[in-house]
Amino acid sequence: MKPSSSPSPPLPPAPSAPGVPPTHESIAADLRSLGLEAGRTVLVHASLRSLGWVCGGALAVVQALLDVLGPEGTLVVPTFTSDNRDPSRWKDPVVPEEWWPTIRERLPAFDPALTPGHRMGAISEQVRSWPRALRSTHPHTSFAALGPLASEIVSGHELTCHLGERSPLARLEDADALVLLLGVGWERCTCFHLAEYRQPSPPVRQYEGAVLGPRGREWVTFEDVDLDDSDFARLGAAFEASAPVATGTVGAAASKLFAIRLAVTFADVALRSRFRAECSHRFVTTV
Repeated sequence: MKPSSSPSPPLPPAPSAPGVPPTHESIAADLRSLGLEAGRTVLVHASLRSLGWVCGGALAVVQALLDVLGPEGTLVVPTFTSDNRDPSRWKDPVVPEEWWPTIRERLPAFDPALTPGHRMGAISEQVRSWPRALRSTHPHTSFAALGPLASEIVSGHELTCHLGERSPLARLEDADALVLLLGVGWERCTCFHLAEYRQPSPPVRQYEGAVLGPRGREWVTFEDVDLDDSDFARLGAAFEASAPVATGTVGAAASKLFAIRLAVTFADVALRSRFRAECSHRFVTTV
C-alpha cells in the first residue's frame, strides 16, 4: 500500500530584499534613519503588508517603534470602528433591509476595552491590545496610545467631535506630535480632518451607533461634521511639495514623517482657498 502523500508546508513569502528579512532591529534602524527620535509623540498609520515579510510581524514592528521612542515617547494609532453605524449605510457587506431592525437593536455596543478596530490593520490592533494601552471612547473614531502622554491624548473625546478640537487629533497637535505614514498614502492622513473642523460652517450630517450609556447599551444618533477624505491624496501631494516631509523606506515600505502642526495648518489654508473658490464659482454661475 502506497503511503498517502501530504502537501508540503507552504513557503514563507519572499523577503522584501535579498539577504535577511526585516526584523525588529532593522525596522528600528530604518525608523531612526527616517528621523524618528526618542521622546517624541507619533501618530502612526501603517500597512504591515507594505513592509514585506517581517520576522515577527506586527509585534516586531510595534516593538521597534517603542524601542525608538523610548520610555519618554508616546505611540498613537487610530482604532476606528466604522462598522458601528446604521446598517442602511453598510456597503461591504450590504445586508438585507429586513435585518436592519435586529442590527440596530442587537449590534454590540462600542467598548474601548474590548471592541476591535474595523479594518485598521494588524499594527493598529497590536497597539490597541498592548498591555497598558489606553483608548479614547468615541464609538467611531477612537485612538489607542502607549506612553506617558497616552492619557492626556485619548481623554475627553466627545461623541459629537469625531476628529475635531475635542478629539485626540487636537491633543496630538498640542503635543507637537509627528505623523508617520508607514507604507500608506496621503489618503490615510487622518490629521487633515482636523482642518475640516476649522473651516467656516463645515457641512454636517447625522451619525448613528451603539454605545455604552448610563443605562447600558444604547443606540444613539448625533450630528457632526460630514467627513470627506476624497481629496486627501492631492492635498498631501501639495503639502509634500512645499513642506519638510522626511521620506524613506522602512522594511520595504515607502514611508513619510512630518509634523502634525504643519500638515493641519497647510490643510486649513488649502481648504479655505478651495472653499472661497467654490463660493466664487457658485456666485458667478447664479448671477
